[in-house]
Amino acid sequence: MNSDVSGWREHFVAIRSNKAFEMAVVTIIILSAMMIGATTYDIAPHWMSVLKGFDIAVTVFFLIELMIRMVAEKRLRDFFRKGWNIFDFVIVTASLIPIDESELVLLARLLRIFRMLRLVSMVPEMRILMDALVKAIPRIGYVVMLMFIIFYIYGAIGSFLFEKINPVLWGDISISMLTLFRVATFEDWTDVMYETMVVFPFSWVFYLSFIFLTAFVFLNMMIGVVLDVMQEEHENHNREEGQGTAGDVATIKRQTESMEQRMVRMEALLEQAVLRKNG
Repeated sequence: MNSDVSGWREHFVAIRSNKAFEMAVVTIIILSAMMIGATTYDIAPHWMSVLKGFDIAVTVFFLIELMIRMVAEKRLRDFFRKGWNIFDFVIVTASLIPIDESELVLLARLLRIFRMLRLVSMVPEMRILMDALVKAIPRIGYVVMLMFIIFYIYGAIGSFLFEKINPVLWGDISISMLTLFRVATFEDWTDVMYETMVVFPFSWVFYLSFIFLTAFVFLNMMIGVVLDVMQEEHENHNREEGQGTAGDVATIKRQTESMEQRMVRMEALLEQAVLRKNG
């Protein structure tokens, strides 16, 4: 009985790992996204019926694909140990909510939009990018806090100096910070600068120093944080898959640990042999 179960599991593992099957899933995800976009247009009722039938077929396909991936695991709980598997499970099960004139019609349509995010879970490179983005958020948070301090300081200075020139842009610190955000995004910032330079000719120092800190320094710091996390994620992926330099190092490490364990066992056997001989 166990051999039969193992045989079936191997078939499901082969299906799950098949490139053609993966491409089929990716294609269906893209077609599903196009279908959702098509429903936003005013189309004939018979075409809407065709789209509803296609939506049912896509939902059934995703359900079967999810079941194949779940059965391919040795233990069901192993499937739910990966965050992306949990994400796929939630999206697919939520798609089972029927689209009709019920109160859940809006929720069902919104959940079907998120099916396109399954494209991220299916493509390893996109998973690496998303994992890197999520892990980079805490580090980026410190950069954002530092940027807020700079915005606050410059906003207070701008409000003190330029309030009488243009209270709409510099009336209080909150409005000043919004104006500085406009300057940082280069949205007609020269108009703001030239307006204050009529009264304060050297106010350009205020703007250029602020732009240098926010648009150049802090932006590059954020990029550096994301790149650093992405490099770590690529190394972790290569280590798990046994690819690249990180994979070679991990393989050598495992082999070294195995050799050390064998040496320890050999030393123990030699010690026992010596004790028996002396005894």
